[in-house]
Amino acid sequence: MPWSIFARSFDLPPKLVLLDLKLPKVDGLQVLKEVKGDPRTKTIPIVIMTSSKEERDMVESYNSGVNSYIQKPVDFDQFRETVKQLGLYWLLVNEPPPLGAFLAASRSQA
Repeated sequence: MPWSIFARSFDLPPKLVLLDLKLPKVDGLQVLKEVKGDPRTKTIPIVIMTSSKEERDMVESYNSGVNSYIQKPVDFDQFRETVKQLGLYWLLVNEPPPLGAFLAASRSQA
């Protein structure tokens, strides 16, 4: 996986991933598919934040398991407010699946 070069334990996965589709070295949709295709990481919420207005990007993102798709605001203050609201929802309001149950399920599939 392209993102696996970062040293992160599967025992403490990120609570949220903000992903752009337009990445310099790898396609964001490919990253999404790999994360959602791995039983150890598939329940991590992924929010696409991109400048793309292409309907096909949105459709492919949702078909690949994205949890939310947001067109990035151009205005910096609006962008900052959008990220703040995302953080409040995904990190404080949303109820993720229990980590222990998820890890047990992924180990049984391995």
